[in-house]
Amino acid sequence: MITKEKQVSAFETLKEKFGYTNVNASPKLLKITVSSGVGKADKAKKALVESRLARITGQKASARPAKQSIAQFKMREGDIVGYQVTLRGARMNEFLEKLIHITLPRTRDFRGLNATAIDEMGNLTIGIKDHTIFPETAEEDLKDVFGLAITLVTTAKTKEEADAFFRHLGIPFKKDAE
Repeated sequence: MITKEKQVSAFETLKEKFGYTNVNASPKLLKITVSSGVGKADKAKKALVESRLARITGQKASARPAKQSIAQFKMREGDIVGYQVTLRGARMNEFLEKLIHITLPRTRDFRGLNATAIDEMGNLTIGIKDHTIFPETAEEDLKDVFGLAITLVTTAKTKEEADAFFRHLGIPFKKDAE
């Protein structure tokens, strides 16, 4: 769990490298968003995705409507095209611990996350093709598999700060080729 002590230790380890003078200057994790697109699925499939997202995150998923109509996709403005959950506080910390220590190691052929997944604003986005790697999904759920996008949003100002912060938190990145 990301506690005050972990934040202070992040400050201590990153202080020399980035020249922080205050604990509040070091990067912090603001929120985690978990989202899944459903596209042109039927109501049963949409309800299934919504309920499984709620089970995985421990929080009700909110529907995301289409912002504009696109005739080629037969999509109208306001149609539900995905679901999203925003986690903060204790739920965010619990989800991050579960992601690092349980879920990612269960991924097939997992060799670490790519460090290039960190964007210029200091956020890390992870794409997961199979939601069944989460322990909350039951074995009978294997027929309707969907993917997730998990974004870890930080207060880091640069990509380098975010990389050092995520490594300090224990995010498993790929080993650099030697």
